Amino acid sequence: MSKIRVVLIEDSIVALEVLQRLINSSGEAEVVGAATDGVEGLAIVERTQPDVICTDLQMPNMDGLEFTKAVMQRFPRPVLVISNAVHPTDVDNIFNLMQAGALDFFPKPSSGTVTDYEKLRDILITKIKVLASKKV
Repeated sequence: MSKIRVVLIEDSIVALEVLQRLINSSGEAEVVGAATDGVEGLAIVERTQPDVICTDLQMPNMDGLEFTKAVMQRFPRPVLVISNAVHPTDVDNIFNLMQAGALDFFPKPSSGTVTDYEKLRDILITKIKVLASKKV
């Protein structure tokens, strides 16, 4: 079985590296491209044609909301938003992202430590697997 191809868009280099390591260590998914903003992310999505896109919300140049809208217009793919701004209390952000086409959300661990990310790895991989099976 081939691995799920994932593109990561995240402006924090530390978070980007941690997420990349977690996804690649799963054995079921692999990161085929990474970017630090939505503009760069669109070019990588076009070049790599991933199965799932994981994006942050708050980024320079083009944020996750604008990026999600652009992806849905140009290269429709399942989008998972991984952000500090998508906790259950962030109703406006979640609503706007869903309207733009995002399918699911994954709040970053509040501490941002590698250990806390690793505790959530199985949830993250499960979300990616479910999204990979969705048609957009």
